[in-house]
Amino acid sequence: MTDVKRLLIALRDRGWAGALLLAAVAGTLAALDPAIVSPGNLANVLAQSAIVGVCAVGMTFVLLSGGIDLSVGAVLALSGAVGAWACKEPGLPVLASWGVAVLAGLACGLASGSLVAFARIPPFMATLAMMAAARGCTLLLTRGYPISGLPQAFYTPGWASIAGVPVSGLVFLGAACVAWVLLQRAPFGVRLRAMGDNPETARLAGLSATRMTLSVYAISGAMAGVAGVLMVGRLWSAQPNVGTGLELDVIAAVVLGGASLFGGVGGVGGTVAGVMIMGFLDNGLRMLAVSSYVQQSVKGVVFVGAVMLDLAVKGYYRRGRSRDS
Repeated sequence: MTDVKRLLIALRDRGWAGALLLAAVAGTLAALDPAIVSPGNLANVLAQSAIVGVCAVGMTFVLLSGGIDLSVGAVLALSGAVGAWACKEPGLPVLASWGVAVLAGLACGLASGSLVAFARIPPFMATLAMMAAARGCTLLLTRGYPISGLPQAFYTPGWASIAGVPVSGLVFLGAACVAWVLLQRAPFGVRLRAMGDNPETARLAGLSATRMTLSVYAISGAMAGVAGVLMVGRLWSAQPNVGTGLELDVIAAVVLGGASLFGGVGGVGGTVAGVMIMGFLDNGLRMLAVSSYVQQSVKGVVFVGAVMLDLAVKGYYRRGRSRDS
């Protein structure tokens, strides 16, 4: 392989591609309007990105395993509605209601993982089915109306700040730190990458694909549950139709951060960078008064470019290994 090809692989595998792309996007937008990188606006970007970010942390585990989770938006809506209902109807304490919301997301993730691991349903179809089921359950629970009138403390994570830093952003960064430890400092991360890179080899090495599959979808579901709590706080109500299309932003953010759609490659550092890229694009283009139609087009071009780079690097890597062997 040439030096350029080796550099592309190193950028992707070490998670630098996302950081470089983030610097390029932020720098370009700042050149057009310096206010975009002001401390106050950076806090806004972090707050606006937190919900996608929390879901993206969970999605990182799923993509590393070679799967995909299309249900995160619907699970977010269901989890938020379940938590709000538990706080309002049975009158559970706020902390307990938050826990119920996360457990609801976890249960949805385990259901998706079970369909993939035991029923051998492809992840795309299994999570598509979970998306429809979760959305239907949300509408049944809420009867199509928002759940509001909750104690103010329930909304706190979605809007409050500590020393100018949004609490939702701190939740996102905290989740990212825990995920980084799991992926970089624990055997779980090594096993997960091995399963995503070459499932058959991982199976022959004694790794339990069933256990790993259940784990990654459970993590994704739980993170969607946390995001559901943040969304209720941000909107000051549990909206039954919230989160529609969110899965596309989540997957795009993780891929922009250097994760491969084919599994085995990616990391939380890159995911954080990818989330912030999406946040800067949304916020910066809005501040520049760019049409919403153009905003979607720009995001689509950036996402396609990241996928094309991943495909190119994957091809270089495979051809390089075949020559070396």
